[in-house]
Amino acid sequence: MTNPLIAARDRFTALNPERRININSRDWGVIRVGDTGPALVLIPGTLGRADVFWQQIAALRGTVRILAVSYPSCGGIKEWAADIAAMIKGEGMQGAVVLGSSLGGYLAQYITGHYPGLVGGLVVANTLATTRGIDQMPPYKFDLETIPIKDLRAGFETGLKTWLDPSNPYADLAGLLLAEVAGRIPEAELRARLQALKHAPDLPGQTLERAAIFTVQSDDDHLITPSWRKAVRDALNPARAFRFREASHFAYVARPDDYSAMLNEILGLTQPGSHWPIGQEAVL
Repeated sequence: MTNPLIAARDRFTALNPERRININSRDWGVIRVGDTGPALVLIPGTLGRADVFWQQIAALRGTVRILAVSYPSCGGIKEWAADIAAMIKGEGMQGAVVLGSSLGGYLAQYITGHYPGLVGGLVVANTLATTRGIDQMPPYKFDLETIPIKDLRAGFETGLKTWLDPSNPYADLAGLLLAEVAGRIPEAELRARLQALKHAPDLPGQTLERAAIFTVQSDDDHLITPSWRKAVRDALNPARAFRFREASHFAYVARPDDYSAMLNEILGLTQPGSHWPIGQEAVL
């Protein structure tokens, strides 16, 4: 049976393949679309490539300049932040809003903290304010350089397969993510992503204006606990806190229309209240 999410993503990717670019001797994947409008940088989590944001890219491409990235197979948070800063300059996207989800959310905070003059906003989605203690939790507690890749992949698969029941609203999402785990994200890249979070440096303080900082969280996020969500909110004190009652850890896939509407508001293309409720905390 065809997975509709995979089919839609593959149709998008056939028309918008990743372009490979070398930054500081690291091989990145990039999808770059749009010639006019505000600039937006999209950084995925551990289980996604640049095209995991295909629904947002398709919805916004006519009015927004978008740069979505896929991680290289080496380096870590500090190196990747420098690389993405170089991409922003190279693509003429100074002043971009930087959105990162999960691993990407941590990286986005590091980028805007260290390169505030390059960016115009920060959107921190389904992520952490600190990685201290994460090295005591699976899979980060393992030796990520030597553990067999089948064991790493099995750890992700065990949880995702519980979603495959047809009655589960995230069954198709689970199928899409399982394909990423099974090899669409190559071994070296997957190890690098896990290593990056395990050995992540502490985050710098943000000097962006509060009006330019936003958080995105899900009440049913199975990976980011309520206390971790609170820590992100407390650390960033966002101008707007967007909260999904139900969207899982992967809200951009599970609730694409609401996610794109949120980005339209953040980028100033629509007025607050046109889709999401008005207020410092907006809940759908």
